[in-house]
Amino acid sequence: MASLAIIQARMGSTRLPGKVLLGVGTESVLGRVVQRLRRAALIDGVVVATTDRPSDAAIIRECNGLQVACLRGSENDILDRYRQAAKWFGAEVIVRITSDCPLIDPELVDATIQAFFSQPCDYASNALERTYPRGLDTEVFTIAALERAWREARKPYEREHVTPYIYEHPELFRLVSVRAECDYSAYRWTLDTPADLRLIRAIYARFGDRDYFGWRAILALMEREPELAGLNAHIAQKAVHA
Repeated sequence: MASLAIIQARMGSTRLPGKVLLGVGTESVLGRVVQRLRRAALIDGVVVATTDRPSDAAIIRECNGLQVACLRGSENDILDRYRQAAKWFGAEVIVRITSDCPLIDPELVDATIQAFFSQPCDYASNALERTYPRGLDTEVFTIAALERAWREARKPYEREHVTPYIYEHPELFRLVSVRAECDYSAYRWTLDTPADLRLIRAIYARFGDRDYFGWRAILALMEREPELAGLNAHIAQKAVHA
């Protein structure tokens, strides 16, 4: 079955406007995400799903430069945006990635996809039970699960966050949780604030602005330089439920 990675991206952000096009070394945040996903062996295609707001024309231009497909849709109904992208590309399996994860690890993405295919399920994720650092989140689900969520989800947060209707209804969907061997969930490697940006830029600088280094290499760096984790340790994660 063909696996399509869909990256949701928009210029609007409450705490860090325009964050997806901010520079991290020689590339934009979005560019880093796209580059890393292209390294995943089990992903057959990558597409960016942005909004139809005029400000997000900048994302279209960036995608043109990155030579990655980009579709536009509803700003708030991101579930519909995902469905449109999946239908347009004929995807059977969707890999959901958010554009605020410039440290996403393609090997971990592949591991999550492999877990999905290794047993009968509708949804697999390494964030269902959080054991990995925040910012490595990967969700994999069938087009059938996406279609059912699109038809039945009614609450605004279910439409905005795409998958809550799936993972909050284990009686309807077969769920698989991908866990790390230890609990690393205290680490925050996602991008939502200026403090997060300082950390991510520092990490890339430590690795000489290379295109790719894995999450375990970042973990080893954090253990050698624990002060890095302190750069954004005070940041509270926004809740999914509105």
